[in-house]
Amino acid sequence: MKTSKLDPIIRIVDDDPKVLASEVFLVKMAGYRTASYESALAFLNEYDPLFPGCLILDIRMPEMSGLQLQEEMIRRNIDLPILFLTGHGDVDMAVKALLTGASDFLIKPPDPARLKASLAKAVAKNLEDRARKEEIDHMTVKYNLLTASEKKVAPRIANGELNKVIAFDMEVSEQAVKNWRSAVLHKLECRNVIELHNFLRKIGIIEAS
Repeated sequence: MKTSKLDPIIRIVDDDPKVLASEVFLVKMAGYRTASYESALAFLNEYDPLFPGCLILDIRMPEMSGLQLQEEMIRRNIDLPILFLTGHGDVDMAVKALLTGASDFLIKPPDPARLKASLAKAVAKNLEDRARKEEIDHMTVKYNLLTASEKKVAPRIANGELNKVIAFDMEVSEQAVKNWRSAVLHKLECRNVIELHNFLRKIGIIEAS
């Protein structure tokens, strides 16, 4: 099952139950499913990585603040974009949150239109990021089907080196290189050298120029 194809869920973390209920209402009015938590720890304990979406996060909370949760999410590789909400217009906190990767920073109570726009942007980014990761994961699985020799010659083939040059350097027959070339293109489902180059660049075997 492709996780990027599942319906997104907006997770909301706020230690004030009344504010949390209000935020849930606003998000549902914007057309999204929600999951709500009264603490950062509750979110971490119940987080289901299968569903895409984003996180609406209060910045000032007991036990673990919003910024501390952001740091923990980075440590755990939780990929949800964060939209910070706070009743305190703290510029320094906003700058730190955004520099650390937050999607947006809004003052409570958020303007419904601004909130809806921020949610749409964050969810779209998460879906795009997950689709890209799934594509790369699938490509990596195919790449790992190559033999050691095929992996060794693949970048050289992708960079346009001639069979005879590769054969000379590796001290093998030119026919062996031709066989490897054919196997690499077949296993990676690439029709030509250009597609092979793009394939290897996407999975990090070849550096982007």
